[in-house]
Amino acid sequence: MSSFIYFLRESFTGFARHLSTTLGSIITIFLSLLIIGVFALSAVVVNNVVSSVESEVSITAYLADGITDAQLSTAQTYIEGLPDVKSVSYTSKEQALQNFKNSVSSSMDYVEQMGDQNPIPASFTIELNTPDQVQNVVDTLAASSQFRAVADVPDDPASSLMYGAKTVEKLFQLTSAIRYIGVAVIALLIFIALVFINNTIRLAIMARRKEISIMRLVGASNGFIRGPFLMEAILHALIGTALAVGVLEVLRRFALPQLSSVLAWLPLNLPTLTVIIVYVCLLVAGLLIGLTGSAFAMRRYLKA
Repeated sequence: MSSFIYFLRESFTGFARHLSTTLGSIITIFLSLLIIGVFALSAVVVNNVVSSVESEVSITAYLADGITDAQLSTAQTYIEGLPDVKSVSYTSKEQALQNFKNSVSSSMDYVEQMGDQNPIPASFTIELNTPDQVQNVVDTLAASSQFRAVADVPDDPASSLMYGAKTVEKLFQLTSAIRYIGVAVIALLIFIALVFINNTIRLAIMARRKEISIMRLVGASNGFIRGPFLMEAILHALIGTALAVGVLEVLRRFALPQLSSVLAWLPLNLPTLTVIIVYVCLLVAGLLIGLTGSAFAMRRYLKA
């Protein structure tokens, strides 16, 4: 306990004696964690947007006219039982026609030309648990006799399944690339932060190399010499992390709502639990980076 109090007192003394290097270390940790935090929270928002876009992927299965209720029920039960299918909703010919009229309400001349005819088939709208499995679901349906029995083109059931194949393929390529890039950027920022903090702490220790030499001459152990520096690194990390979290919280509370109001069609929300997890990770990262940087920086001065 007495050693801990000594380390703490010496770390505060080091603050006062070497204010410029102390501020440099704190500012480096602050800016590094702030940038990492901004990218981490941005990655969460981007992931929410990507997930939202992916969730819109669905399959429309067009059905033949004149199928019986029993055939319809059998086909729907079969599709609902597929592993990757979340839900199946049925749209009758009448409802499909009404939906079409509502969507082209500005072109009523075209609607009037249809007269009493209804060329729009009934359909199933298939929502998926895992949108990236859309091609597997389509292939399974196209090969199944249950769907072939109700498809509007039974000789080629694949043509009765509409899901925008090329668009979906490009969408998943894009969203996958966004996720990988986000992880790579955060990893690069952590590495850069470690390098900068290590160099900053190394400069701080070099400025106090005479103190270290004197302590070694009087017989102080490496652990006793290292203690105040490690405690100082912890204080630097805590202060730098607190500043970074404070700025991030201000951005979350004031800047994000403004951005959300401008881009109201995008899910730019940040769940509170996710934000807390990011803040805790920043604290742990700050402590690890500070302690690791301090340990490596001191190693050359504490060789036996």
